Amino acid sequence: MAEKTTETIDQRSAEQADPINSSSSSELDETYHLYKQEDAGNLDPDEAKRVLHKIDWHLIPLMMGTYMLQYLDKSSINFCSVFGLQKGTHLHGQQYAWLSSIFYIGYLVAQYPFGRLLQVFPTARVIGVATFAWGILLLTTPACKNFAGIAANRFLLGVTEAVVNPGFVLTLSMWWRQSEQPLRIMLYYSMNGVAGIFGGLLGFAIGHINTGLAQWQYVFLIFGAISMVWAVVFTLYMPNLPSSARFLDQRERIVAVERVAANRQGVKNHHFKWYQFWQFARDPKTYILFFMSIAAQIPNAALGSIVTLLASGYVGSRWPNMRCIMMLTGNLICVMAAGLLVGLSTDNKWGRLVAIWLCSSQSVGFAMSLIMVSSNVAGYTKKQLTNAAVFVGYCVGNIIGPQTFRQKEAPLYHSAYVAMLVGYSFKTILVAVLYVYMWKTNVKRDREAAAMTADEIAQQEKEAIEKGMQDQTEFDNRGFRYVL
Repeated sequence: MAEKTTETIDQRSAEQADPINSSSSSELDETYHLYKQEDAGNLDPDEAKRVLHKIDWHLIPLMMGTYMLQYLDKSSINFCSVFGLQKGTHLHGQQYAWLSSIFYIGYLVAQYPFGRLLQVFPTARVIGVATFAWGILLLTTPACKNFAGIAANRFLLGVTEAVVNPGFVLTLSMWWRQSEQPLRIMLYYSMNGVAGIFGGLLGFAIGHINTGLAQWQYVFLIFGAISMVWAVVFTLYMPNLPSSARFLDQRERIVAVERVAANRQGVKNHHFKWYQFWQFARDPKTYILFFMSIAAQIPNAALGSIVTLLASGYVGSRWPNMRCIMMLTGNLICVMAAGLLVGLSTDNKWGRLVAIWLCSSQSVGFAMSLIMVSSNVAGYTKKQLTNAAVFVGYCVGNIIGPQTFRQKEAPLYHSAYVAMLVGYSFKTILVAVLYVYMWKTNVKRDREAAAMTADEIAQQEKEAIEKGMQDQTEFDNRGFRYVL
């Protein structure tokens, strides 16, 4: 009996000394072994800054290039419309308008399957394979000769492109601190605008091809070939985790993990956890962000101003708790602009044009809502489920949006402008609700911390980071605070 007691005591002592062995492997982050080699509080700021610069210069160009191609490829149908696509594929009536909605139906269907693939398999490899697949689909598009063929092609294109946005949101939380994420997301998100410029120039060049195939077919062939080559580059050079990044040495990998451990979210865990599913299902943020995405995308103004995006990214990184304020500001500008579009007479052409320009502020709000996922949702299963919910809402809005442009109302499309006003107004209300919910949670936890001693607070900070690396959610980690 004494021997058994001694064994029990020894076992408990060993578990306390070695948390890796005392916890189930499913509970620990995939980079936990590196995290335990250093105390995040002891990192040399200059060393951490050098590692950040290496991460930025290696990852951001790869993400920007992929995001630009994703936007170019899904919008290639718009370039082709002026080069005879409808005639070449024998489209008539509303069939062309439906091609946009069908793309987002494929995007929607793929969200949760791809979310699981991103969790189980290496993130960069999943994105790279999907990029190669959509390049192949673009190369096959010129073979489509009717609505059924091109509709199936667009559906599959939506499926393959569905991985990029969710994958990059997850990537943000793997590599960058919460305070660093807004500027990085705006850098790659601004590629929507760059893609519009680049695509216009390329379309102009294609318009001068007068031999061989139809001009609209060249658009798909060129974009498809570029995407396939880029997919190989991305797959070869984009690392899956800080712990396996070849462009970092062993010490730099440890620093990279320690930097993001301070987010209290860990890096990645490939085990699906049902308790996190149920927390996701009852989290008010899930539904707020879902309906925010629908409201934002019905009046889809995705081509936002590059300068506005980058400026908001800088402000969000420089002053982290200004994120909801920036979302509210961008949405209020859009409410005003949509109101002008509804109320101004058709004779006031300049006023209506300025209102259309102001609607580009919507892109700031949507990009910031993605930051809400990467910064304010912990537990990898819960994060990828919330991420998918946001993009399901994104798809629903993009499916509904084109249908608000009624052919009989051309060219004024009054119903579409009313839908814009309703969407922007509803999203503004939801942003305010999200802010109040997160603020009240922070205040409650701050009150709890105020009753602690300085040593207890310091201990809670360490435990919060440890719980993050054990894949606990923001619900369970009392040291977690929302970034507002």
